Amino acid sequence: MTTPLALTLAQGWRPFIDPVNAHSFWYLLLVPISFFIAVAYKAVRVKTFDNYWTAVTVMTVQIIAGMIGLAAAFYLLVQVYPRLL
Repeated sequence: MTTPLALTLAQGWRPFIDPVNAHSFWYLLLVPISFFIAVAYKAVRVKTFDNYWTAVTVMTVQIIAGMIGLAAAFYLLVQVYPRLL
C-alpha cells in the first residue's frame, strides 16, 4: 500500500490540483509577477523599444508600490478604522 505522499510524487506535480505550498513566502512572489506583467504589457504597448527596460522597471516599481499602498489602506480600513468607531 502506498502513502499519499509517495502517490503524489509518482504522479508528478499537478499545478491546479496540488498547488505550491507558498504560505511562508507568498509576498515575495509579487516581484517576479509584477516584472513579468510589466514586460508583457510594455512589449505590446510601446511604440519603439529605445527605452523599453526603463519603462519596464518603472512599471514594475509602480505595481509594487501600488500593492503596498493597497495593503496599507486595507489594513487601516479593517484593523484601525473600526476601533475608532
